[in-house]
Amino acid sequence: MKNRILLKISGESLMGSSNYGIDVSTINKISNEIKNVYKKNFQICLIIGGGNIFRGIKGSSEGIDRSTSDYMGMLATVMNALSLQSSLEKINIPTRVQSAITMSQIAEPYIRRRAIRHLERNRIVIFAAGTGNPFFSTDTAATLRASELDCKLIIKATKVDGIYNKDPIKYKNAKLIKKISYSDVISKNLNVMDLTAISLAKETKIPIYITNIFRKNSLINVLNQKGSYSKIS
Repeated sequence: MKNRILLKISGESLMGSSNYGIDVSTINKISNEIKNVYKKNFQICLIIGGGNIFRGIKGSSEGIDRSTSDYMGMLATVMNALSLQSSLEKINIPTRVQSAITMSQIAEPYIRRRAIRHLERNRIVIFAAGTGNPFFSTDTAATLRASELDCKLIIKATKVDGIYNKDPIKYKNAKLIKKISYSDVISKNLNVMDLTAISLAKETKIPIYITNIFRKNSLINVLNQKGSYSKIS
């Protein structure tokens, strides 16, 4: 589908200036950035991380069983999905939440054909609970859903402008890498998305763009090939 895209938003983005949780003003700003894309007649799939509420690997390292810890992280993404749904619907954007873990009172189950039908009816579909399986990140879930739904591209919206040759927080002379291959990301073990996600994107030939969700019009700029971003292809 030519105009179907997937947006992956990091859970940490929803914290704003807080140390954890959901900042309502921040989530409203993100919703307005998404609305700018929606108004350009893009079919939008959304996946949100859960790191602002619970980080599975961290929980595992502190003594919680890894599978249990990952399931807790998936539940965190459901809370984020419902928050974003509420914010988007307040600005008159129809949305549906589909969860990879069944919870019929608050979300639809993930069904590919139903998701496509929602997209064709100009609803944003927010995919919650990752892949529904432990040991797989929301980055991998994003690439999986993008592949299943024939998305044109993936935009990973984070707190940084893209991929740098070194840590831009520590080094002022760090340079933004505008374009890099899947193979280079894998071989250099760059910590932009997990390697499973990159490998799947490479196999299905879906380009991934990394940009800063807090830069005004960053999402639209990526789609117009403008502004600050990195492209993995």
